[in-house]
Amino acid sequence: MIFFSCLTNKHLIAQTDGVTFTIYLIRHSEKDLLSENPLDPPLTTCGIKRSEHLSSFFEDINIKNVYSTNYLRTIKTAMPTALSKKVSIQYYNPNNLELFSERLLNLKQNSLVVGHSNTTPILAGLLIDKDMKPFDENIYNRIYKIIIEENNSKLFVFETSFNCN
Repeated sequence: MIFFSCLTNKHLIAQTDGVTFTIYLIRHSEKDLLSENPLDPPLTTCGIKRSEHLSSFFEDINIKNVYSTNYLRTIKTAMPTALSKKVSIQYYNPNNLELFSERLLNLKQNSLVVGHSNTTPILAGLLIDKDMKPFDENIYNRIYKIIIEENNSKLFVFETSFNCN
């Protein structure tokens, strides 16, 4: 397990009511690179299993909202958690992460966001006011946990132990 923590004062003004909430960010599970539709491939069998495993990770967490980009691989990754939480998947535009980050912060609710290797760390960075770069496309096992508190934001990055082999 890898653990990172970042603290920032960016949200001091916005967070004056004592509300604490957590935003979880994950990349979609393994996509089928041999799919007939390379622009919107489905998940592999391993990806489906990883998505179900992620749902068990969030089982005891009070998730109020589940967000996904409008791609088959992100929707299918979000689906098991959304079903277990009895919430609808809401779509967001990965090309406007700044606006989406503001929406998440203003909502002040525990949320899960499913994105991509080139959007998930960027969104995490926007939420904690740090410059973060995309990660390698072969990485599927990271969970970004961002706790927004009255006086600061904290980022924790976990690597899951799930393995299809």
